[in-house]
Amino acid sequence: MRRFSQRSALVTLSEINITPLLDLAFVLLIIFVITTPLLEQSISLKLPKGGRASESINKHDIRTVEISVQGAYRFEKQPMRLPQIEAELRKDFQANQNLIVYIRADEMGFNKHLYALVDLCQRLGISRFSFATEPPRR
Repeated sequence: MRRFSQRSALVTLSEINITPLLDLAFVLLIIFVITTPLLEQSISLKLPKGGRASESINKHDIRTVEISVQGAYRFEKQPMRLPQIEAELRKDFQANQNLIVYIRADEMGFNKHLYALVDLCQRLGISRFSFATEPPRR
């Protein structure tokens, strides 16, 4: 003889256990918090001190050029030489006249690489460029 009725076997679970979902959400949040700063910088640079917070600018207008201590250039996180950067900036500036070149140069690097990039921007007619600095500590 059976002790349990058939009726109890047909009862559905009316509550959903959200604890595993919350655990997954917190793990993903921690992963994104840790990896986001790593995606921001492609070269380890020590920026000079000073400056102020930048105003709100359309992100589609910005092109970032980084210059390492050794004088290696990176355009939008891709290693490139100065003539290649010139071709990219010329193409981008023709497509968008509001282009801003965001220059991140290491403070211990030689200025000749920085001057070469600024000269390149001026020759192309790009008058809007910004030098990245480390914000002052309060």
